[in-house]
Amino acid sequence: MMQYIIQVVSFQLFFLVVYDVFLKKETFFNWNRVYLLGTAVLSIVIPFIKVESFKNVVPQEYVLSFPTLVSEAQNSIVLDEVVLQGSNSSHNFTWYLSVLLLIGSALALFYFAYRVNYILKLIYKSPKVRKNNINFVKLLNSSAAFSFFNYVFLGEDINDQERESIIKHEIAHIKDKHTLDLLFFEALRIVFWFNPLVYMYQNRMSDLHEFIADSKAVKHDKKQYYENLLSQVFDTKVVSFINPFFKQSLIKKRIIMLQKTKSKKQQLLKFALLIPIVLGMLVYVSCSQESTTEITEQEMTVSDKIEDIRMRMEEKGGLTKEEQEALLRLWIQAKKGSEAQQIGESNSNEGLSLNEVPFAVIDQVPVFPGCETETSEKERKACMNKTINKFIIKNFNTNLAKQSNLSGVQQVRVMFKIGKDGHVKDIRARALSPELEAEAVRVVSMLPTMIPGEHDGKKVSVPYYLPIKFEVHE
Repeated sequence: MMQYIIQVVSFQLFFLVVYDVFLKKETFFNWNRVYLLGTAVLSIVIPFIKVESFKNVVPQEYVLSFPTLVSEAQNSIVLDEVVLQGSNSSHNFTWYLSVLLLIGSALALFYFAYRVNYILKLIYKSPKVRKNNINFVKLLNSSAAFSFFNYVFLGEDINDQERESIIKHEIAHIKDKHTLDLLFFEALRIVFWFNPLVYMYQNRMSDLHEFIADSKAVKHDKKQYYENLLSQVFDTKVVSFINPFFKQSLIKKRIIMLQKTKSKKQQLLKFALLIPIVLGMLVYVSCSQESTTEITEQEMTVSDKIEDIRMRMEEKGGLTKEEQEALLRLWIQAKKGSEAQQIGESNSNEGLSLNEVPFAVIDQVPVFPGCETETSEKERKACMNKTINKFIIKNFNTNLAKQSNLSGVQQVRVMFKIGKDGHVKDIRARALSPELEAEAVRVVSMLPTMIPGEHDGKKVSVPYYLPIKFEVHE
């Protein structure tokens, strides 16, 4: 959650900087309106978009890659996933943060409802006149002027000459549905109440609405319109989702923008900046990963295919010597790195005898004590899986959930080998929590001495991969 919030805030900041530096002073008001709405949506959506092909855009040395532990798993015996259950009665930082965000959103929603209620009361209590699908609401003893959806609120103290200019201005707001823009940002303020950039977005949109309405209303009598802007400052209530005619802090900007020469069409090319910006964000999001301990289906494909071939051949009556050697050659070719080349070269003239043999082609798999009574290789495999699974569940310290203040689903990836003497060795673990890594190594090291695997009548070392899922309940 924190990573998502940081990404949203970062993207919004970047979009706003581009707007203020390159677009804000241009007279492409409608284009700027689309930009503010579009980038506000993009900043929220982009963190969810993962484009796999973009991962290849960045050189691999600059990308957080899978650890060696994971890449080696494709040549290992993949054991069934061990599922552990734990509880953490104490609340962690994420829990408190979530509660704080919910409370803040609830208060923001309440404040929004309070302001909407204020507008509705004005509509209900004040005299109204309907003309051309627009409702004109007279505000008694007031000089305020603003619009909300198809309602134009006019103070009765406004003189007739000013009233005409104001009505034209507010009708422009209504026709362009500016209230919907502001309500969209109100919704963002409820969810992201803690993010000051959302308020900045809404303020810029509100200013832009005034520029758009001014550009349409001023066509009739520019001189009188300027005089109206300069002569009065109406006492409009501060409500962020209405369009007030007069806002003291904005009058100077509106006059400057009215006098500004229209931007040349070539300046529209500035909006093309959005393309590389969005692409860059997509590359960043696609290459970043919250967890580096997952194993993809593609990484396991080679081992799975070899095992599938083996199982099919066994169903037809077992593997011949030539078939075993063919599978072993396939495994050697699939093994990555210089180690694979060394294995292939050193064994090319040795009848493919290896000290370490993949599970898919081994003659006799390692066997957990007690499983040797099983009659078939398939049954010994199943027994090995089941017994190791039970062993891990029995001996794993699930109190780590509370001791280390863990939460959610914790993934632990363990690699180990069963050596030629049957002892478990070369144990390595990968998890987001160092405590879980240490505990996984401790438990796996407690495994009893196995009956070692054999290939071509020789004892061999066999690598194993064990996934552990630790589900922590609060």
